Amino acid sequence: MTRTATQIIKTLRLLPRATMILMVLAAPVLAVPQLRADNGSTIEAPAARKSGVGFVLLVSLQRS
Repeated sequence: MTRTATQIIKTLRLLPRATMILMVLAAPVLAVPQLRADNGSTIEAPAARKSGVGFVLLVSLQRS
C-alpha cells in the first residue's frame, strides 16, 4: 500500500468516531431553539414590591 492509501484508511477509520463526538456535542445546541419555541407554558412569578431598602443601604454606606 502506498502512503496515501494508508492515510486514507486511517482517516476513514477515524471518521465514525469523530462523527459521533460531533453529534453528542451538537445535540444540546440544536435542541435550544426547539425548547424556546414553546412559550405558552411559562409560569411567571408575581412582581416583587419595591421597598427602597437598596437606596437606604447605599446612602448609609456612603456616610460611613
